[in-house]
Amino acid sequence: MDLAFLSPLSAHPGPWASVRVDTSRPSEATPGARSAQALTMSRTLASAGADEATCDAVRSAVEGLRHTSEPLGRALFAAEGEVVLDVPLGVAPRPAAEWAPLPRTTELLDLVGEDPLCLVAHIDRTGARFELRTARGSTESGEVTGRTWPVHRTATGDWSERHFQLRVENTWEHNAGEIARALTACQDEVRADLVLLVGDGRECAAVHGKLPGDLRERTTRTRHGEGSRLLGTEVERARAEHVAEHAAREMERYAQARGRDEGAVAGVPALVEVARAHQVEELLVRPTGPDAHREVWVGPEPDQLAVRRTDAAALGVAQPVAARADDALLRCVAASGGTALSVAATAPDGGPAGGLGALLRWAPAEG
Repeated sequence: MDLAFLSPLSAHPGPWASVRVDTSRPSEATPGARSAQALTMSRTLASAGADEATCDAVRSAVEGLRHTSEPLGRALFAAEGEVVLDVPLGVAPRPAAEWAPLPRTTELLDLVGEDPLCLVAHIDRTGARFELRTARGSTESGEVTGRTWPVHRTATGDWSERHFQLRVENTWEHNAGEIARALTACQDEVRADLVLLVGDGRECAAVHGKLPGDLRERTTRTRHGEGSRLLGTEVERARAEHVAEHAAREMERYAQARGRDEGAVAGVPALVEVARAHQVEELLVRPTGPDAHREVWVGPEPDQLAVRRTDAAALGVAQPVAARADDALLRCVAASGGTALSVAATAPDGGPAGGLGALLRWAPAEG
């Protein structure tokens, strides 16, 4: 996951209120229930030590979701009386309100998720309609119209009809080329993670064959056609498979790098060292692993983290505070332009030792 969206969190030292709100089941009672939830969350934060201004900011933000059309949920992060970040989620969360030295961002790896962008091309003989799909819904992304005549064959076999059918074939080929060019232009603009073709087998095959080689390799045709009630399920399955395949590739990279004893590390002490040096390309997290809850010491800056309090003081931190290792590492990696991946679904019994590991931009120097 690209962590750039977390950058606003680096501008505030904390402590932080981290709140998750489930908006997936709206009803007539939702406005009143949301107001009650806002009050409960505000009181929970206050009892944990949060300042009044931050509690008020959270209460106002949660009450503001009384009439939201957000389909799944939101994660809110507040400090110093201000909601600094409001994140739409790709999975309905377990409602929670936490007060901690650092924002509780690790859960976002699963709640936001990889959420691959899927470009769906709905194709017929005269053109195509393009649609973008994510976990939060779909949006139209343009259309293309080719020649509208002639597009249908005849059943007779005399010379004039064979000539007409050739013109039909030419129309199909022309339209397939127009659709392929429009689809390529759309993909160049949106940079979707995967592309699906929906329509008749012959029409989809004609378009697929006219796509540029790199795009053709990333494009597949759905088994269910336009109007099928199973089409939506198939699109979601394709997105899930894309996420699983990406995670499997990253885990294989990690295992190979660990096997060579270069390019990957595990364990909190080693991770703190490489994160502080901005060496982490991708942080791998299994949230249930014991290292995720391990205590480290941090300062106000993202790369001020250490295993021991005395080490944090040596970094120039006047008043180090204890924080969870996963959140501290994620904050540091996000600030240095790295990415992160939850391996909870792909490696429940494997993955990094202790639950935290990293692929590196370069191998650490020999000590």
